[in-house]
Amino acid sequence: MHVVVTGAAGFLGRYLTDALLAEGETVTALDRRPYDHSTHPAGSDVRVVTADLLGRDERVRQALATADAVFHLAGCPGVRDHGPAVAWARHRDNVLATARVLALVTADTPLVVTSSSSVYGGTPGGPCAEGDPLRPLGGYARSKVAVEELCAARRAAGGNIVVARPFTVAGEGQRPDMALASWLAAARAGRPLRVLGSLDRTRDVTDVSDVVRVLRDLAGCATPGIVNVGTGVGRPLRDLVAAVAAALAADVRTEVVPAGREEPADTLADTRRLRTLLGYVPQTDLLDLVSRQAAAAQRQAALVP
Repeated sequence: MHVVVTGAAGFLGRYLTDALLAEGETVTALDRRPYDHSTHPAGSDVRVVTADLLGRDERVRQALATADAVFHLAGCPGVRDHGPAVAWARHRDNVLATARVLALVTADTPLVVTSSSSVYGGTPGGPCAEGDPLRPLGGYARSKVAVEELCAARRAAGGNIVVARPFTVAGEGQRPDMALASWLAAARAGRPLRVLGSLDRTRDVTDVSDVVRVLRDLAGCATPGIVNVGTGVGRPLRDLVAAVAAALAADVRTEVVPAGREEPADTLADTRRLRTLLGYVPQTDLLDLVSRQAAAAQRQAALVP
């Protein structure tokens, strides 16, 4: 089977591409950033396309139009970025790029599009369910709502499309601007861990390996629509801090600073639809997850001259 992964050079895209290749799939890894496929085992059937989704590269059109399944992960990340340049980048890379993918992928091709739990604006006191009203708190979340609106129109016209809303995704290779990655770096350097808002704020932390498994399974789902990808368990930030300390066997200090308006107090997935569709829900071993991420970051740091 020929599978296309957009945003293949990113955190989640890299994991998904690796998993698909391990299953023997033919994968087109599409990203405008360089994608290093030298670590894949010999014989892995990966086709690298370094191109912008909104450019004129014929390889993009050909790959998306002929794929047996497409995972659209490409986009402009970063909840906390501000400014007019960021607003345009989000619109271009999230909304316009998704419109391009929708235009090129045939209606009957399974298409999994990653949105974000940020569209909920946090939990109003209980788990966020797929049918709840959306309350995006910032520009990033609003761009994801716009992406979902495009997908809803495609689905209403008969498109075979699933929109995944991942909650906080962590693991090896996490972006350096995300909390766990920045905390691990700070702890190693002997700096305090910068915590936004309060140590009592909670996050539904999901292991990247579980997110990849869910995305793969959703591509074969007979019921398209929107699906939360989370554990249904909220973890206080103080638990994440403790896991960092345990993983590094170090004493850590925290610095609590005000949170921006785009930062929800708590996030928590209602996982009932996920369980109904796939028969399982991810479970995160927080210490194992943070330990793996810490070890991977240490290995990466050792490679830097």
